[in-house]
Parts: sequence; C-alpha cells; structure tokens
Amino acid sequence: MKEKIMDAWTEKWNTKFSTEEYAYGKTPNLYLAEKLENLPVGKILCGAEGEGRNAVYAAKKGWEVAAFDISEEGRKKAMRLAKENQVEIDYKNGLLPTLGYKPQRFDAIALIYAHFPKNIRETYHKLLDTYLKSGGYIILEAFRVGHEAYQKVNPNVGGPQQKDFLLSDKELKETFSNYEIIELLETETMLNEGDGHIGKGGVVRFLGKKM
Repeated sequence: MKEKIMDAWTEKWNTKFSTEEYAYGKTPNLYLAEKLENLPVGKILCGAEGEGRNAVYAAKKGWEVAAFDISEEGRKKAMRLAKENQVEIDYKNGLLPTLGYKPQRFDAIALIYAHFPKNIRETYHKLLDTYLKSGGYIILEAFRVGHEAYQKVNPNVGGPQQKDFLLSDKELKETFSNYEIIELLETETMLNEGDGHIGKGGVVRFLGKKM
C-alpha cells in the first residue's frame, strides 16, 4: 500500500515538472538565499529539490551541492538549469533511505517546501539530522498549519492540499530538540516563485545549529 502511495506521489511530481516552464521559477527561495549569505561555505544537501533552483543558487555561491527528489523530471530540469549556470550539482532520485548519504557529511541542509508525508516525515527529518555535522545548520521554510485559509482566498499560492503535510513550530522544536534554535517562527509571507507560489501564504521558518 505504501509503495502505491509513493508511486502516485512520484507520478504527480513528474507530471508537474514535465512542462517547459519551471513551476517555481529559476531563482532561489529568498529565505534560503538570505541565510546562506551568513554561513561559511561548505557541503550542502538540498532536500525535495524539484527543478533545482535552490541547489543551483548554492552552487553558484561556492557550495558543494548534493540534492535529492523523487521526481526524475525534476532532476532533468535541475541538471539543465545547472548547465545553464555552469555549475555542478550531485542530484539523486529516489526515497531518502535508499540514497546512501554518509553520516555527518554535510555542513548545511536546505529544506525548502520539502513537505514529506506525515507517516514518514519524522523518520526523514531524523535521518537528515544524521547526515549533518555537529555545528552544521538546517535551513527550512515550509507552509505551516493554518495555510489552508490562505489557499481558500488564493489557490495560486500553492502548497499541499492535505492538512497533515503542513508543519508547525511546535513539531519542528520537538523533532530537532538537539539544535540551538537561531530562528523559529510562524509567519506570513508574500511569495513570487514561478507560477507555483504566488501571493500571501502562511509559513514556518527554522534556522537551527546542530549541537
């Protein structure tokens, strides 16, 4: 049953990313770009990276970039975007536990609208934590609990249709209890990311340093 759900999920994102246009644009998420400016350059893992806008941006800033996603169509466009920008990214397709990342490999992990299904989310977050070095950073922006109210007003803002895909500051604080919280807040923001995120939405933001 779980395999069927994941197959349907993969098909959904392959369909979304199969168009010529970049669903969320080619420029990076603003929160990620802002936080990377203040971190020492190293190795970064970009989770649920889709069409590659954030991975390519990090590579242009000098980071050694790894990325993963379930969508093969997303990877194709990410690699094309990397070529356009004359950078290299190591992008893998598949489910996170099968991808073979080594413990304490990365200096930072970027989770930008990486909405994992609730039944695997904590497992994935805990697994990602093992890939991060002590003193490394997680940078996260995602749609928060309550975002559905914004979707009703403006469907173009995007985001998961299922409430249990949404995140909260409480959940993040509990999951990443071994982190120094540099920033953790629920807020609203005005998004302008391709055609996929347009307008005002409810988000949660987290910048944490692994202790």
